[in-house]
Amino acid sequence: MFKFFLFFCFIILAHGNLGHGSSERKVGIYELKKGDFSIKVTNFGARIVSVNLPDKNGKLADVVLGYDTVNEYMNNSGNFGAIVGRVANRIAGAQFTLDGTLYKLDANGGNGTYTVHGGRKGFSQVIWKVKKHEKSGPSPYITLSYYSADGEEGFPGAVLSYITYALSEPYKLSVTMKSKALNKATPVNLAQHSFWNLGGHDSGDILSDELQISASRITPVDKNLIPTGEIVSVKRTPYDFLSPHVIKTQMKELPNGSKGYDINYVLNGYESKKMKPVAVVYNKKSGREMKLSSNAPGVQLYTGNNLKNVKGKGGYIYQAYAGLCLETQGFPDSVNHPNFPSQIVTPGKPYEHYMLYTFTINKD
Repeated sequence: MFKFFLFFCFIILAHGNLGHGSSERKVGIYELKKGDFSIKVTNFGARIVSVNLPDKNGKLADVVLGYDTVNEYMNNSGNFGAIVGRVANRIAGAQFTLDGTLYKLDANGGNGTYTVHGGRKGFSQVIWKVKKHEKSGPSPYITLSYYSADGEEGFPGAVLSYITYALSEPYKLSVTMKSKALNKATPVNLAQHSFWNLGGHDSGDILSDELQISASRITPVDKNLIPTGEIVSVKRTPYDFLSPHVIKTQMKELPNGSKGYDINYVLNGYESKKMKPVAVVYNKKSGREMKLSSNAPGVQLYTGNNLKNVKGKGGYIYQAYAGLCLETQGFPDSVNHPNFPSQIVTPGKPYEHYMLYTFTINKD
């Protein structure tokens, strides 16, 4: 009887924390399907694994970079398709002051000089709980949740976050990110980190795509890609995508040493929390076009500059510029720049971040 009691206690200790962010929760891949439009999501990092839709000839292709198996996502530190946080992008010095208290964070970037994407155990590297999953029907969707404990990676306060991916016609994918501060003020700035290639994930690079961004200003950065605090115009610079430009044409004008784009754009009308145009990407060969709108103040354009010899889906090797990211977000390092829109969330002021991708197929 005593041995049985010890065994029972061991079971309780081993499984008592399965309710919040446990590594023992099952990891899987979940599909949403609406006609010839489908996506797959994994609850490891709340990631988009695939997005399949037809081209102008009706041929289906997967238009996001990634891996074939869950294990590959779990064994690689990259952020293909992930939700990154608690605070996306960079925080200078891996620290910030809030309400008179200095908080020191996990310095996982720049040889220990800053925090990037929430730290080593950011939201992209944890297992989310699947709350609801409707695979098909009129409104396919999946909702995932993650409980981030007080002090996780150095951040103050406990946070409960929810991510919902949903499909609607004709080819629309919505992303809803919500977070609640449960006991004290804390920064929250989530971003969806998919790498898009509208020609297909294995079609080469994105340099011939046309890109338009609804932003007349950027937040310039230092050598570590941390904002200086300035907000400057893109006029007469290679950062100007107010009208559509072929990416490689614009990239040629970047300063010497720049491999490509990795910069935060200040969206026009950023002061408003209403939905607004963000960007349009067009791949002429496939006829696929992606329009993105969001209520976030900024968007990070990243052209996959640092991809090198990454073995992806079907064994295809991703190289530089194999995909581009359009990560709607609060401005990077906003916790250290009072002139940037605040990303501080309190128990009475939740975080709400919306994205809408609208895909169209141009047959001309």
